[in-house]
Amino acid sequence: MASVASKPDPRDAQLGRSRVTDTDELRQFYAELGAHNADAFWNRANAIEPWEPQSRYNPTLWKYAEMRELCLRAVELVRPEDAGRRVVTLLNDSDAGRANTAVCGWLFSGLQAMRPGEITPAHKHTASAHRFIMEGGGAYTVVDGHHVTLGKNDYVLTPNGCWHDHGVAADGQLSIWQDGLDIPLMNCMESNFYAVYDAPAQTPGFPADDLPLSYGGAMQPDGVEAWARPFSPTMVYRWEQVRDAIWNFAKVSSGSPFDGHIMRYSNPQTGGWALQTMGAHMQMLKGGLHTRAHRHTGNVVYNVAQGRGYSVIGGRRFDWAEHDIFCVPAWTWHEHVNLDPSEEAFLFSFNDFPVMEALGVRIEEALEDNDGHQQVQA
Repeated sequence: MASVASKPDPRDAQLGRSRVTDTDELRQFYAELGAHNADAFWNRANAIEPWEPQSRYNPTLWKYAEMRELCLRAVELVRPEDAGRRVVTLLNDSDAGRANTAVCGWLFSGLQAMRPGEITPAHKHTASAHRFIMEGGGAYTVVDGHHVTLGKNDYVLTPNGCWHDHGVAADGQLSIWQDGLDIPLMNCMESNFYAVYDAPAQTPGFPADDLPLSYGGAMQPDGVEAWARPFSPTMVYRWEQVRDAIWNFAKVSSGSPFDGHIMRYSNPQTGGWALQTMGAHMQMLKGGLHTRAHRHTGNVVYNVAQGRGYSVIGGRRFDWAEHDIFCVPAWTWHEHVNLDPSEEAFLFSFNDFPVMEALGVRIEEALEDNDGHQQVQA
């Protein structure tokens, strides 16, 4: 049986790594092992236990001007009730991305466009989902009977196992949002379930926006049963409140050398992530800021909420403008630049950090060479 291929590394010649030289007798032994659905561990050890994480995914950028046109074509070609979810899926520019229907790592993303009066039929699944609203008006979601209205740059949750449907009010505007789900992770763990609701849409059982109005501030409602579900009760994080929170934070903090002023979308009950398997941030890059480079375990998908600039990811420059989307694979050096000298840039992002933290493998490293900046490839 052939050995698992791995890139030669001079460090593998040392004691503690696999350095067996094959012989005719060993090759015969490998063939016998293969006949029993087995192999010698030393044939695979260096490949499956790399010195550091080796992502199968590539930095990829999707220009919103181009993707928007494709979303509008999908609107004309397919009815939402026929598609189930009329989403243009973002596939990482890699074999792994195409094979796993992944935007980066074990994360899924796509763009969904809906016209006034349209709905996405109600359903539920094991995968958690969240959405970042990019344009439009009158959009909404209903999650387990809670009606939540949505506006530009709002971030909304649809936690795993919850019935949910989406739509745009008849007097609303064409709306487009970015979906993020952990479908690849659920499928990798062979734990994904899916169910369709017994009606096209849920009948809301609560006043509109009852959850964000009850839990979206800094106080807890008295006389209401304690929230016991494992996700944030806020459900939607309004852009104006998020932007103001970062502005206020910037008044008293110099921010991160790697991310500018960055804040997580948190569960107000715990201070932790809003969802169990995916996290999200909003970060502000002050005018002209060029951050230092770092890398970390975990994958990140960015959506430019405001501004123009570029990011250097794995030594490559990716220029971005409002609502362009790009990704940073795990353990890949990255840094960000705001090209506007006087106006802030805002980057929304979502990630798989909650999984990394739950497993105890979230690790971060700063680039020390070249004053913390990468050499950009020509």
